Amino acid sequence: MNAEVRKQKIESYGKAFDLLVSALREFPQGMWQYRPAAERWTIHEIIVHIADSEANSYLRCRRFIAEPGSAILGYDEEKWARALDYHAQSVRDALELFKWLRRKSTILIQNQPDAVWANTIFHSENGIMTMDDWLDVYERHIPEHIEQMQANYRDWREQNSR
Repeated sequence: MNAEVRKQKIESYGKAFDLLVSALREFPQGMWQYRPAAERWTIHEIIVHIADSEANSYLRCRRFIAEPGSAILGYDEEKWARALDYHAQSVRDALELFKWLRRKSTILIQNQPDAVWANTIFHSENGIMTMDDWLDVYERHIPEHIEQMQANYRDWREQNSR
């Protein structure tokens, strides 16, 4: 990834919280528990997942910088959602956690030298990744989940218009 593309991705990455909050205003809170199919998450679960994912991302980012070459573990998102009972967790707390973790990582990465972006770690599921790969994954993470939420909302509206 060249420096200009990286700069754009960092800017987008840093705006993710505002993007998420803006998107959430589209969906009535009364439908956040709606599950369109057994294998799909509710908006509530997606929000809590985002916080857990960001906690993992926060640590991974720091490993790239401080401990290049180290190993990191993937995690089973479905098991976390069930075992940690995402529906019993506070959406407000999850959003606040995401906000602060993302902010801290954005501040950290904004002025990293070009050489750091080539640092690698070994991910237990994805193999060798560069810090540029990490940025690409997490810059897309929130927009992808917003698309999931929009699909849930469309399904909910369709079901409730019958």
